[in-house]
Amino acid sequence: MVKLLMANVGTLNDFKTALQDAFRVAVEADLGQPLEEPIPPDADIEQSIAVDGAATYWIMENDQRVGGAVLVVDEISHLNSLSFFFISTNQQSRGLGLQAWKAIENEYPNTKVWETVTPHFEKRNIHFYVNRCGFKIVEFYNKFHPDPNQTSGQVHLEGEDNEMLRFMKVMDHK
Repeated sequence: MVKLLMANVGTLNDFKTALQDAFRVAVEADLGQPLEEPIPPDADIEQSIAVDGAATYWIMENDQRVGGAVLVVDEISHLNSLSFFFISTNQQSRGLGLQAWKAIENEYPNTKVWETVTPHFEKRNIHFYVNRCGFKIVEFYNKFHPDPNQTSGQVHLEGEDNEMLRFMKVMDHK
């Protein structure tokens, strides 16, 4: 059974390292070579964790950390976003991601809309968000249509490698 555990200040360095390890594998596979710098950079993760309404969770299975998530929760509008979400590489393909996503939805039952972005080359993520979790692709960020929320310091890769898809999930509260 997967549970969420709020990350505390003492575990944030471990959280950043685990997130970067999980992201590194996919980016290196796409680039075909090792990365010289961690991705995302520490500053991007720290900025996401520090945003008003941010909630940082470890994804736990049997008291073991198997992933993590950084959410931004707006208690007034209930328009929430998923800044970072990962399952540790050695824990993938076990259904933990979907269990974790359901735990997040259960933790925030008043959410009207969830939103997230992922790189265009991340086919595994696209499959996960669209086919497993019920998100819809609503926007394609690229050099002709840049992400209005991305600062120049957040641009890690040049050209087409910086293309991102924006996803939304409208929650059905029947």
